[in-house]
Amino acid sequence: MNNNKTGLKALLRPEDSILVLIDHQPYQFTNLNSHEPTMIINNVVALAKAAKVFEVPTILTTVIEERGGYLIKGLQDVFPDQKPIDRTFINTWEDPKVTDLVKKSGRKQLILAALWTEICLAMPAIQALGEGYDVFIVTDASGGVSAESHDMAVRRMVQAGAVPVTWMAVAAEWQRDWAREETAAGLSNVLLEHGGGSGVAFAWEMQLLASAQAATK
Repeated sequence: MNNNKTGLKALLRPEDSILVLIDHQPYQFTNLNSHEPTMIINNVVALAKAAKVFEVPTILTTVIEERGGYLIKGLQDVFPDQKPIDRTFINTWEDPKVTDLVKKSGRKQLILAALWTEICLAMPAIQALGEGYDVFIVTDASGGVSAESHDMAVRRMVQAGAVPVTWMAVAAEWQRDWAREETAAGLSNVLLEHGGGSGVAFAWEMQLLASAQAATK
């Protein structure tokens, strides 16, 4: 049994993680049919914000930017001073401008999200697995040209050894303990902004706590 897939060491750790966000550009969104585009935008921006909270190195990359369009604004705004790496390679993992940064970091927990799942996520995930990385694919921050293509790609990557996760699962594993106050507040803000029902419930909980505290004064 692969020790990287079970036990406490199988969970994500900020100090061992590196995030690569691939091709969240207008062209890719025009033929995104596996998910509601609004959800993918929400989730990938949330993932990026969580990475920033936990100081996880994040690589932004686009493919043929002059034709495919700039990185979506919400994602670029999380890292306003970072210029995405623009590629001609369809497979991000064949571009040394990307892989050299990953290798230089020394981190082995590789977290990927991309448009489209069956191409721009599957290719680098499968290749990186062959190079010894522990690959985590964020399925709700990625999408394909159809529900079937997304699903088949996820199945293929899982068979190769990738671990499918959602953005909230990534953030929760990075936090691990609410006593870690240095990141708890920042993560809470991400949940409030992007957590959907969980964010609404959290805001309500904060309201009730504030009311209870006011009543005791």
